[in-house]
Amino acid sequence: MNSNPIYNDCLQNLYQLRRFGIKLGLSPIRKILEGLGNPQNNFACIHVAGTNGKGSIASALASILHTSGYHVGLYTSPHLVRFNERIRINNQDITDNEVVTAYNAVSSVCKDNFQLTFFEYATAMALYEFARQNMDWAIIETGMGGRLDATNVVQPILSIISNISLEHQIYLGSTLAQIAGEKGGIIKNDAPVITGVKQKNALSVLKEIARTKSVQIYCLGKEFRVKKTKNQTFTYFGIDTVWPQMQTGLLGSYQVDNAALVLAACELLNRKSAKLPLESIRKGLSQNRWPGRLEVVCDSPLILLDGAHNLAAARNLAKFLHKNITNRKLILIIGILNDKPYAAMLRHLLPVCSKVILTRPKIDRSIEPQKLYDVAKKIISDVEIIPDINNAVEYALKTASPQDAVCISGSLYVVGEAKEALDGKVFLNNMDEK
Repeated sequence: MNSNPIYNDCLQNLYQLRRFGIKLGLSPIRKILEGLGNPQNNFACIHVAGTNGKGSIASALASILHTSGYHVGLYTSPHLVRFNERIRINNQDITDNEVVTAYNAVSSVCKDNFQLTFFEYATAMALYEFARQNMDWAIIETGMGGRLDATNVVQPILSIISNISLEHQIYLGSTLAQIAGEKGGIIKNDAPVITGVKQKNALSVLKEIARTKSVQIYCLGKEFRVKKTKNQTFTYFGIDTVWPQMQTGLLGSYQVDNAALVLAACELLNRKSAKLPLESIRKGLSQNRWPGRLEVVCDSPLILLDGAHNLAAARNLAKFLHKNITNRKLILIIGILNDKPYAAMLRHLLPVCSKVILTRPKIDRSIEPQKLYDVAKKIISDVEIIPDINNAVEYALKTASPQDAVCISGSLYVVGEAKEALDGKVFLNNMDEK
């Protein structure tokens, strides 16, 4: 617990808003922002939606813009350990005092009979703080979907839709075309759209939305593409140019595709009179880090954190583990939320593991480990249930040899609790000495 009581009170009040659940729609956030003087109109904006890769893309763009000399805000969700992670300015989490300032500003315009959800409140705080601190740019990641997401009050310079797979079907629809329609809701007039969506039915929906908005859509594999070389290095064949020897600082072959969307965005921003020198683009892309996504926090044993929270992400993680963790015993710690296809996720991940520890994050939407056990035991023989994540991490580290690997996954909430558990471990403090 933070020692600042005012900060703690603000967070307690914010977290209590979660009881209002998810309420899609823009009317509440618009009313609050109007009361704040419409701060979202005070900076240039890039809006990022998609099923996976949103945070990686958004953080890379923020890194490149900041490296190029701009003041940059970054709004993402969820946080892993501390709320402050959601709102970043010039690659740094906002301070506790800045959280309090933004919270109080939003609170001052909320009416007693007007209740925001947690995400609406946090979004208003971010937009207020970006304006208050005079950002040149803000990179805004959607929370869910796009059309009715609270972030969809911004008027972006350009929009990015990373990819689409089945998710949040209760809210977004049961088909890829329906989900594409929701995510495509961020497409605005006068703001070109960049996408990595490949499925024909989903892409046709996005193209139709772009047509009705009279904006150009740029598709990975058509208007721009990449050729991977080795490790995370690739050549980018762009809309206007070719950039060889580019490199992303994030692990996973799929991050090269994410990087391609980032570079296409850089090209379009330069068309719109932003000044992003190639060397700043190279540096910002290669130095970008995004916690909890194939994040290595120790090498003996190898400890890897990846919030693979849906089927597409689980497939990508399984491919990475199969290719890169070849000479180590692999222990998987996993907990999954109840709106995810847990059986399919386990069927992809468990065959590459030697042992699995089933756990659950504290959030009320998590699946009981016993339910996971019934599926896991049919795939792998060495299965244990340790419901508390801290205890699961402790047990894995006690039983793993220095040559083993421990992967913690299934949800960003699992990763967040694991990061807290790992923060106090002595071996992490000595990583830089290795």
